[in-house]
Amino acid sequence: MAPRIHIKQPETRTESCQLEILVVGAGLAGLGAAISCALSGHKVHILEAAKEIKEVGAGIQVLPNSSRVLQHWGLEEALTPYMTNPSVCNFNGWKGNKISFLDFAASEKDYPGTWYRDFHRADLQRCLVDRALELGVKMTCGARIVTVRVSSDETTATAVAADGREWCGDLVVGADGVFGSLTEELLGRSDPPVKTGDLAYRLLLSTEEMRKDPELAPFVNQPQVNYWLGPDAHAVNYVLRGGDLFNMVLLVPDDIPEESLATTIKGNVEEMCALFKGWDPRARIERLLKLCESVQKWRLCIRFGDFDWSHPSGAWIMLGDAVHSTLPYLASGAGMAFEDGAVLGECLSRLPDNPYTTKHSPDFLAAKRHALSVFQKCRKQRTKMVVERGNIQQYLYHLHDGPEQEERDRKMQMVPTPEGEALAWRDPGLAPKLLGYDHIADVDRCWGAAQSSEVIESRL
Repeated sequence: MAPRIHIKQPETRTESCQLEILVVGAGLAGLGAAISCALSGHKVHILEAAKEIKEVGAGIQVLPNSSRVLQHWGLEEALTPYMTNPSVCNFNGWKGNKISFLDFAASEKDYPGTWYRDFHRADLQRCLVDRALELGVKMTCGARIVTVRVSSDETTATAVAADGREWCGDLVVGADGVFGSLTEELLGRSDPPVKTGDLAYRLLLSTEEMRKDPELAPFVNQPQVNYWLGPDAHAVNYVLRGGDLFNMVLLVPDDIPEESLATTIKGNVEEMCALFKGWDPRARIERLLKLCESVQKWRLCIRFGDFDWSHPSGAWIMLGDAVHSTLPYLASGAGMAFEDGAVLGECLSRLPDNPYTTKHSPDFLAAKRHALSVFQKCRKQRTKMVVERGNIQQYLYHLHDGPEQEERDRKMQMVPTPEGEALAWRDPGLAPKLLGYDHIADVDRCWGAAQSSEVIESRL
């Protein structure tokens, strides 16, 4: 029997050492940070711009590193009814030729206690919201935060909404996403996300018609993840909600007008189908796309904040896609968001906790700044690795037919596979670091190192 991941129990802190934390954004990063900080004994209040948290999004692949965090937060039982358990990940050429595959059950054995699962984003988000509320997290919707103001004594920060409302806390956690404004507020300058040249068509199909087609039925009846790689484009699909829905993502060159301020626009089904005409001789891609009645397309942007994510005061920090959004080509955006929250909570759990200390005392404030510096040390290098590898995947997935494409396919068929191969989840240079991540061990590693560095700097 596989070892179980340790489930963190809620901590109780002395009130004088309990932070009032404001989390801006109820996406995956914000909810994860809220859960983790609440488990660490702090008071948390989420401020969400939307008027309500409603069902949005499509599929999300949860990899072993993500599952470790979700289990640590005590979410496995709540998530189980919404899981799809794929058996294999198939990589195919655009002509329908099978290139390689990854057996998920075999891969899981390398990361004991973890799993690969597929979720509808709304189900995953709902479970996170429920867990946050269960832990006493307060949530306010319809609060679009436009700036953060740090107090003159730098002990607190105030989140200011577009309608003038204000909330004050000991720490503001900005998690307003790749197109949010708070990162630029922190920097005091423009820092827009970077266009990648790709966009995504995201489809959710009913599986009723698929089950009637002998070529498509196995996609539903035998849960699996399928990739097709082709010139300048690729496609990914898998089933959700016990086979009721079929999630499909098509990644193609970005044709949204350059001057457009919109990052999501209505797509044209016929135009989308034309881009994949001739893919897979058995016409499986074309058959699937014919089941689509309407579609939207998302411009894919990345950003990596090569600057301090934390305000010098220690009263405001940014995390999630707001500082390290990546292409979805490693299926690791959600994982990085969850890890951010887990690391932040672990760092804040190590703050002083005794009745003789107050959270605004010089020693406690210094400890808080140290905790945030450890958070950044843990997360910056790792998320940069993921953003950069996502860019490499874009190149590898979209090779035109020819020598480079043939070499890519040859490496994917080698046993064992070499470093840098396109099936990243078994790349010996990447997979153990990406999928085997332990946030507590990472904080342990960085905590003392950061303290030693701070002591040296103070003596200079």
